[in-house]
Amino acid sequence: MDTVPVGLLKPADSPRLHGEDPDHIRLLAESDATLPPLLVHRGSMRVVDGMHRLRVAQLRGDTEVRVQYFDGTEFEAFIRAVQLNVTHGLPLTLADREAAAARIIESSDSWSDRAIARMTGLSAPTVGRIRAHHLPDHPIDTQARIGLDGRVRPLNSVAGRRRASELIDTEPTLSLREIAKRAGISVGTARDVRKRLGRGEDPIPARFLPGPATAPAVATGPHGHPPAAAAPPSPSSMAGTYTSNLNSLKNDPSLCLTSTGRFLLRWLSLHAISREKRAGLIKSLPAHSKSRIAGMAKYCSRWWAEFADDLEEQQQEYQDIPKTGYRLTR
Repeated sequence: MDTVPVGLLKPADSPRLHGEDPDHIRLLAESDATLPPLLVHRGSMRVVDGMHRLRVAQLRGDTEVRVQYFDGTEFEAFIRAVQLNVTHGLPLTLADREAAAARIIESSDSWSDRAIARMTGLSAPTVGRIRAHHLPDHPIDTQARIGLDGRVRPLNSVAGRRRASELIDTEPTLSLREIAKRAGISVGTARDVRKRLGRGEDPIPARFLPGPATAPAVATGPHGHPPAAAAPPSPSSMAGTYTSNLNSLKNDPSLCLTSTGRFLLRWLSLHAISREKRAGLIKSLPAHSKSRIAGMAKYCSRWWAEFADDLEEQQQEYQDIPKTGYRLTR
């Protein structure tokens, strides 16, 4: 950490469409708390994160501020600014985050929708819609995209699927993770290949194959009419299922008799809140904090989604373990 003259710092390449918030600057200036150091791009001395804190320093008449340096390109600095302002400080608005996603897509089309969603605090489908809007006629020059884990994966997984199907045929005891690693595809794609082979289907979906697309056959019901779509579960039925599952888990000795299990059960219990209680809670919150709390809630929802993905992946790998017929004995 260093201390530098205020006059050496340049304004941020901010993801905020409307710049700094004067009310937030005033609140920070009135506080006696020691503000965190600014994050500054070393090469340009441009503020990456902390423009509100810089304005506070200028308002107070400070001549120097504490800084930490960011080493990287200016585009990487912009991405870092977006990531930081999604999770702390004055949260970016939805419009700010959507504009940031559009800029990241236009500057570098190599990132996957999920990776950009993680950076900007959006959902992957929202990023996909932004990509389609900003690059409607853009040819796919890149053959791969960078995922959440930093790995490069092909956009067209035909070759990887073929390789995975060969591995499954020749080495049926391989785990999905190992198949994915050797074939250069995701674990989810490897799982799909195994399921397709198990059903006697082609491991490569028709949409990945060249040639004119054919409309899929539509199932019909009585009198030749399409069958009625199944109604989505109602919020009340989903809440009932959640409560039923929670009560069942509370009676599971492997959870309720261990510290880790009890910790998880407390988490799950805290989320079992009715729509009426949620509405009352939202109404009782101070208006100036709702945006910040919303950002934190979205961050928690992404954490839970990743937690669920990890659980499902481990469950699938457990189910994929070959049954040898042996049992462990004491």
